[in-house]
Amino acid sequence: MRTGVHVITASESSAPGYPSPLGGRVYADGLNVSVRVPELATDVIVSIAEDSPNAESGTHSWRHVRLTSRTGDVVHGWIPGVGAGTRYGIRVVGPWDPAHGMRFNSAKLLVDPYAMAVEGSWDGHSSCFGYVFGHELTRNDEDSAEHVPLSVVVDPADAEHYDWSGDARPRTPLAESVIYEVHVKGFTTLHPDVPEHLRGTYAGLAHPAAIDHLTNLGVTAVELLPVYETGDEAHLIKTGLSNYWGYNPVSWFAPRGMFSASGAGGSQVREFKDMVKALHAARIEVILDVVYNHTCEAGSLGPTLSWRGIDEGAYYMRSHNGFAQVDCTGCGNTIDATNPAAMTMILDSLRYWVTQMHVDGFRFDLAPQLARTSTGIDMLSACMSAISADPVLRDVKLIAEPWDIGPGGYQLGNFPAQWS
Repeated sequence: MRTGVHVITASESSAPGYPSPLGGRVYADGLNVSVRVPELATDVIVSIAEDSPNAESGTHSWRHVRLTSRTGDVVHGWIPGVGAGTRYGIRVVGPWDPAHGMRFNSAKLLVDPYAMAVEGSWDGHSSCFGYVFGHELTRNDEDSAEHVPLSVVVDPADAEHYDWSGDARPRTPLAESVIYEVHVKGFTTLHPDVPEHLRGTYAGLAHPAAIDHLTNLGVTAVELLPVYETGDEAHLIKTGLSNYWGYNPVSWFAPRGMFSASGAGGSQVREFKDMVKALHAARIEVILDVVYNHTCEAGSLGPTLSWRGIDEGAYYMRSHNGFAQVDCTGCGNTIDATNPAAMTMILDSLRYWVTQMHVDGFRFDLAPQLARTSTGIDMLSACMSAISADPVLRDVKLIAEPWDIGPGGYQLGNFPAQWS
């Protein structure tokens, strides 16, 4: 059974494009989009917002383009006439079978999981859910495009061509480190010497007044509470509230847009890098508090915003009955770090923040999840071993919050030597 008549089909097809890198990247006066999907996915459609929302209706005009090429498990294509600042989403076509981890639905516009910037947020609308309320196995074909965050194409000058000249990692030994936990918004909003228009932003944290305060404290590193783009929980949206802390990611690559003084359109990437560069100049390292244990899509009855609509069976741990998801995090879902697709995305994200954003380390929220397998906790699991052996990641600080709420989740003192 289905409801509605809003199943989306493409009106045009892309050129072949390239399978790498994943995500949406400006290439030769167009956009190359590359998405990893399972074999059962029959099509990937890129929906491009062609204008700002209509002042009266609040809706966009959309261009729907089918990606035409497949290399292994990657579907890709090149779309002409699309440049930096463009907002888009992806739609994955395939079977609807929630009991077996398949929630494909072309009516759900999804955040590109490798997008370097994201704009907007989901608003709790019924169209954001893949199923019909009260009928969990019935597909909901309401189009969610006007109610979800959009991926943003980042200007290459702010991305791979950003000028990092003069930047040097402080490389403070862990034994000599003084790590100061910071919420970007809270710290800069309350500092009286940060200019008002910069308060609550990355630029505010890069301001000399903020940096002077940190250096006067003797701080050698700031540990930033989550700065990945997030999605609020449904019950908060209903009451007009929001998740201040940000432990609810909708992306593992995009810096949180609400912390940008320069606005949306991808400029938050440059502003984040400018902040890192300014802190490094003051010999202050940047450590990120990161969440790879769950996402903002909540449990089986949560919204379909990205991972769930692409390959739920790969990214989330599921119970033996198939429909329900395992919850070792207290947040409704648990990332399955034993799955190659999930593990690869975690590693790609970590490397991206080190190589492209120049951060100096990570504090892993509910870190035992990275070692959790179907039989329990294994500190030599594929994901843990890959992180420990990676030539990029073994050169930065790795800090573990040593517990989750799953079986055997309290792992204080059990992490490998290079973890703190």
